[in-house]
Amino acid sequence: MRIAVLGTGVVGRTLAAALVTHGHEVTVGTRDPVASLARDGADGFGTWAAAHPTIEVGSFAEAATGAELVVNALAGTASVAGVTAAGIADGTVLLDVANPLDASHGYPPSLFVANTDSLAEQLQRAQPGLRVVKSLNTMTARLMVSPQELPGFTTFVSGDDADSKAVVTRLLTELGHTDVIDLGPLETARGAEALMLVWLRLWGVVGSPMFGYRIVR
Repeated sequence: MRIAVLGTGVVGRTLAAALVTHGHEVTVGTRDPVASLARDGADGFGTWAAAHPTIEVGSFAEAATGAELVVNALAGTASVAGVTAAGIADGTVLLDVANPLDASHGYPPSLFVANTDSLAEQLQRAQPGLRVVKSLNTMTARLMVSPQELPGFTTFVSGDDADSKAVVTRLLTELGHTDVIDLGPLETARGAEALMLVWLRLWGVVGSPMFGYRIVR
């Protein structure tokens, strides 16, 4: 598939690099490509992009043009604006991996939307022509693309469109996810996003983000 990954952070970079290895054509979208590519150094996006020459870089709109699937890997606070700016074609699957984290009051962060709404639902309302699917937000970036490092953990999928969830599930299978649970309609993303509050505290207790939820059934 032709896939656009919105976001130049660790999650976006990790997913983009992995998707290319599975034969997909990937473009990373950023608000300001020139500024993003100018960031060098060990953790700079420009350095990363130079090391991944098969991955194109463009604006949000350039990345989304012609994409069959768009991944929202932006910060939660920037997600609605970024996805809107991308001008994604109606009918496109939007895989939302972001979390609505609010760190304005210190650590650990809270959620800026919860209980009666979710970031995924906000994205769907902002872009009603898209087919939003929530997944991969309950794990660290490394496990998103290397789930075999923690055998047996569960990956969740939420969405209103069965065909879109099937597309995302096939992509998850490509990445190595073997236990995928369809939680149901997009409103179930409220629960998946709320898991981040537990996840962050577990990270503090166990001292590593390399863990996941395992559903025994």
